[in-house]
Amino acid sequence: MNQEKHLNAVGKGECVYDYKYDTLTFRIKDRDYKYSVEFQNFVMDIDTENFVTGIRILDISKVTGMNKIIFKNMINSEFRASIKNNVITVVFKFVGKIRNKAIPLFSEKQNFTQQITVPGNPRHPLRNSEVIVSNISAS
Repeated sequence: MNQEKHLNAVGKGECVYDYKYDTLTFRIKDRDYKYSVEFQNFVMDIDTENFVTGIRILDISKVTGMNKIIFKNMINSEFRASIKNNVITVVFKFVGKIRNKAIPLFSEKQNFTQQITVPGNPRHPLRNSEVIVSNISAS
């Protein structure tokens, strides 16, 4: 049986936006990297305990349909990732700053969600897990 593991990494996350390359990177500090899973504009890092501990979204403004300036002025975010039956689900919440006012980039009911089905790989088997990282300050 593939029991689900949980990682609460509150206070250990960081988020960096590279305006020039339009790349948004989330990562959890102090985790041991094992390998990456790539799919279209997404690169997800998996650690030695089989948690998704990092993600890079290339061309984030095109992927989300939002202006790059919104990500440049991002002040807070939340990241959730789960692996269940070889499906990786990633959910983001963003808060940006426009004219000195904090504005959620998505509504309370709408988050940015991406699901990726990963083919089985005996060398890197995916085990069910869930990661929650809230209150990530952007840098």
